Amino acid sequence: MRDFPLTRLGILAAAAVLIGASAHATDRDPREALKGIVDEAIRPVMAEHKIPGLAVAITAEGERYVFNYGVASKESGQAVTDRTLFEIGSISKTFTATLAAYAQESGSLSLSDPAGKYLPALAGSSFDAISLLDLGTYTAGGLPLQFPNSVTDENVIAYFKKWHPEYAPGTYRRYSNPSIGLFGHLAAQSMGKPFEDLMEGELVPMLGLSRTHIRVPEDRMADYAHGYSRDGRPVRVTPGVLDWEAYGIKTTAFDLIRFVEANIGGAKLDGTLQRAITATHTGYYRVGEMVQGLGWEMYPYPTELERLLAGNSRQMAFEPNKATKLTPPLPPRGDMLINKTGSTNGFGAYAAFIPAKEIGIVILANRSYPIPARVKAAYRILTELDKLTDPR
Repeated sequence: MRDFPLTRLGILAAAAVLIGASAHATDRDPREALKGIVDEAIRPVMAEHKIPGLAVAITAEGERYVFNYGVASKESGQAVTDRTLFEIGSISKTFTATLAAYAQESGSLSLSDPAGKYLPALAGSSFDAISLLDLGTYTAGGLPLQFPNSVTDENVIAYFKKWHPEYAPGTYRRYSNPSIGLFGHLAAQSMGKPFEDLMEGELVPMLGLSRTHIRVPEDRMADYAHGYSRDGRPVRVTPGVLDWEAYGIKTTAFDLIRFVEANIGGAKLDGTLQRAITATHTGYYRVGEMVQGLGWEMYPYPTELERLLAGNSRQMAFEPNKATKLTPPLPPRGDMLINKTGSTNGFGAYAAFIPAKEIGIVILANRSYPIPARVKAAYRILTELDKLTDPR
């Protein structure tokens, strides 16, 4: 028997008790109760890292809550609101992975296909022996984190043709924008349309996201937050080669938590799309403390904070790591903590969720602050939510 009824109001009334409210806590506004938990985790992080503006969105058993802090622009003083657009950096990779999984579910491609199948210009290159899955899991053999400065939109295919792997495909994971960028590009090639048109014109609308963009429309620019660099200058993402595929999404906390809900399985979506989303949670490689899915990174739940920090460490992001192939792949499971970080020069983002618990969180900020601080704050909040929904 649960200590509190498993209703939205019951969960948040319990939250009021956890944060030390009065004996009449259940009479309080449930949203207020949850905000106390979020405030305690978030306000110290904002102060320590001088974050101008931040939004937190939470989903708990199908109910969503958004909490906004600070300003979207220091220059104008415009406050962060539910309409504020943030750059989410590499969380964009999970959208790219969803598009590729949708292409597979629709019969346009197979992840086991060689990369060159969808781009004849790569014929005769190292990519004849590299699969789409290798690209989507960063195990192609050592593609770098970023393209060299000499690579442009015009010569990127020539770069790939000349590139040679340092490792046998499927043996090392090296986190890479060129890898996931090419993966997204080839997925779009298989579907016969430009990536940006598929993402903005098809996938995002199918997900029910009305404020998610690659190219921010003119009439939404007023909602687009300014990011801030380490020295406090206002910045936004710099265009780059295959940037839309790797780190191009701009969205609100409300839209991103809806995407998290779709990943939890709580959204009413087209069956093909829901199967594709679930497929991105398949585990293909074990890399240190983490299981690499398609876009997402996963940990058996419950998990310790130290394990989560190790999986999101600089060593995992900047160095090659031995990858152990899971044969057969680990099927999607509810008892996993699934997460992804994202950063641009002026923004820092984090998303995490636990399908079996039906809880999730996104934290979006207009400053690129340290990843451990994001992970710790989110873990603290998720831990409290888990206590509230635990039936024991």
